[in-house]
Amino acid sequence: MRIDIITILPDLMKSPFSDSILKRAQSKGLVDIHFHNLRDYSTNKQKSIDDYQFGGGAGMVMMIEPIDLCISKLKSERDYQEIIYMTPDGETLNQGIANTLSLKENIIILCGHYKGVDQRVRDLFITKEISIGDFVLSGGELAANVLCDAVIRLIPGVLNDETSALTDSFQDNLLAPPVYTRPSDYKGNKVPDILLSGNFPKIEEWREEQAYQRTKERRPDLLD
Repeated sequence: MRIDIITILPDLMKSPFSDSILKRAQSKGLVDIHFHNLRDYSTNKQKSIDDYQFGGGAGMVMMIEPIDLCISKLKSERDYQEIIYMTPDGETLNQGIANTLSLKENIIILCGHYKGVDQRVRDLFITKEISIGDFVLSGGELAANVLCDAVIRLIPGVLNDETSALTDSFQDNLLAPPVYTRPSDYKGNKVPDILLSGNFPKIEEWREEQAYQRTKERRPDLLD
C-alpha cells in the first residue's frame, strides 16, 4: 500500500511513523508513506496556501490551486482508489471503514487547516470524507495519523500475529472481551478459572459471551 499525505505541517506527522508498528510496516515494505508539503505547490512568492473567504467571516480558507497542483501531479504518476479529506463533518471513522481502506493499493489523504478547504476541492477531487469524532482539532494531521494507524495495522504481515486484529474491538460489531496475564492470583484477585482450564472451545465460548455482555453494557448501539 502507498499512502500520500498532503499537509502544511509534514514534520508534525512524521513521528508516529518512526516507531513501533508503523515503522515496522514500512521496514517490511508493506506500506510506503510519502508526505507532501502543500506550500511547495504555492504559486506566489510568500508560499501562502490560504486566503480570506468570500462573503466575509472569521477564519482563512485553503485555496484550491495548490491542492489541485499537488493532487494532479500525484494522479499523473499512478491511480488512486481513494482521495480522502480529513474533516469534522465527514463520515465518522469506524472499524468497517478501516477494514475497507486496508485493501486499497494507493490512497491520498488531504489534511485540512484553518476553516477548511475551498468547497470546490471537495466537489472536484475528494472521493471520501472522514472524521475521527464530533470535535474540532487545529488541523487534519493528527486525525490523518489516527486513520493511518487504524488502517496499516490491518495489512497482512504488519502484526506479528495476524489473527490479533480479528479479535479487536468493533470487529463483528462487538467490544473485545477482558484479557488477563500472569500472575494468575494477584493479591487475591484471581483470573477466571475457565482461562486456566486448557479447554479451548469452552474458553472461546466464554470470550464470546463476555464480548457480548460488555458490548451490551457499554455500547448497546452496536447490537442494533
